[in-house]
Amino acid sequence: MTIAERQTQRDPHKGPERRDARAWAWAVPATPIGPLLLAATDEGLVQVVFHAAEKTAAEAVARLTRRLGAEPTPAASAASGTAAAPAAPRCAEQLAEAIRQVESYFAEDTKAFTLSLDWSLTTGFNRRVLRELAAHVPYGTVVGYQDLADRVGEPGGARAVGVAMGSNPLPVVVPCHRVVESDGGIGGFGGGLETKRSLLALEGVLPQPLF
Repeated sequence: MTIAERQTQRDPHKGPERRDARAWAWAVPATPIGPLLLAATDEGLVQVVFHAAEKTAAEAVARLTRRLGAEPTPAASAASGTAAAPAAPRCAEQLAEAIRQVESYFAEDTKAFTLSLDWSLTTGFNRRVLRELAAHVPYGTVVGYQDLADRVGEPGGARAVGVAMGSNPLPVVVPCHRVVESDGGIGGFGGGLETKRSLLALEGVLPQPLF
């Protein structure tokens, strides 16, 4: 069975289940591409969710509660985008820094994230590809699916790279929007193609949309 076949058989949204309870916090800051849910553990940013209106945010929080093995503490207000009283100060600090850097990115001040990342929601090939992407595909550049497969030593894994991008728990910060087709096509995107175009336009790869 190929990498792509193994990856395709998995539910990309389910991910590995955690057995040890983890302290974590979340918030939903507003951004030019819509509300983003950011969640952080003591180790660092653990998940970013696009289009996190009330229903989507509630589903994401419930899913993370199962996967991290604990209710979020401290609670965060999705409306205010800030964490409440610091019952778990380390994860609250990680969350606050993630919000600051994401807001700076959209203000075009931050070109490289320096956040601590918690990779526990991805494993194996997906994690290898995403770490390579985060470390070596900088702001304002793009990479092909095949090129990324070659970089991690899996030349037959271009399709599996696409699956890994679709299951990326940390979009924007781990920039799967920078992965495109080798023939110049924009490729797919879990947050929607308009969101991908907006992020690439922000970084100067595509022209800004007229409307």
